Amino acid sequence: MSFQEKQEWFICVNPAAGGGRCRQEWEKMKPLLTQSDINYDVRFTEGKGHAISLVADAIREGYRKIIAVGGDGTNNEAANGIVSQKEVPLSEIRYTLIPVGTGNDWIRTHKIPKDWKKWIPIIKNENLFAQDVGRVDYLNMEGEEKTRYFMNVAGMAYDAFIARAAEESKGGASNKLIYLSLIVTCLFKYNLRKAVIKYNGEEVTDKFYTINLGICKYSGGGMSFVPHAVANDGQMALTYAVELSKLGVILATPKFYNGKVEKHRKITCTHTKEVVVEAKENSPTLLEVDGEFLGRAPAKFTVLEKALNIIVP
Repeated sequence: MSFQEKQEWFICVNPAAGGGRCRQEWEKMKPLLTQSDINYDVRFTEGKGHAISLVADAIREGYRKIIAVGGDGTNNEAANGIVSQKEVPLSEIRYTLIPVGTGNDWIRTHKIPKDWKKWIPIIKNENLFAQDVGRVDYLNMEGEEKTRYFMNVAGMAYDAFIARAAEESKGGASNKLIYLSLIVTCLFKYNLRKAVIKYNGEEVTDKFYTINLGICKYSGGGMSFVPHAVANDGQMALTYAVELSKLGVILATPKFYNGKVEKHRKITCTHTKEVVVEAKENSPTLLEVDGEFLGRAPAKFTVLEKALNIIVP
């Protein structure tokens, strides 16, 4: 049972975002929020996954306008807090992100300014875009069944291998630089695993370099594995690359940035409403969503059409 609906905005701040600079940025934001007539209550996350419960609890308490302050990981958690709660219809909730991350990939699709000084004054206009949300049912590394929602791009195989390495490295460079360096350093550690992808009545078994499911277009600090993604068409953009040599991966990297991945002869791009990925070997096919490492196959991906009202410029 929720309390009476609140008029204030609920702001969820991840102080660890942006390599730890988010807390300092937040202090600078407060005067502009007041100046922009955004009345708010604020909570700070205390660790991984905390934003999910903070946002879900805020909605139960009566908040209907949610702002997350952080990066793509914070964005993912805030969206999960909104979508996973069942007490309040999603149509009643408005949400946006003030980006203080390292990659800031999700905002690229919606043209949300990276400079919060330009973004905060127009948030109150509440210009809404109803975005699709992806859902994945999967196994964590302990073999437990889990569900997670994603706002941006989900990746399997090598993408998830890199996401796990990035999580373990805790590097301080920009996400793009981390990703590029990890492509090189992880490339010689990664062994391709055979898997099967089932979608649109087709079944493809191969050794996959990458499998991407996109609601939005960009990931990995500006890469575009799913340039054909449309955020409100009720489908996921599916891209998969079959076995590439290590040199082939390096040579193909420019296509990951210029939106021409579909030109590569070993890469397939299509659209679908549902995808199932199953491992065909004892070694797991790994999973990440929105840059967050989660677990492994079997994984089933589906779409919640226009599930989330996003405030955009």
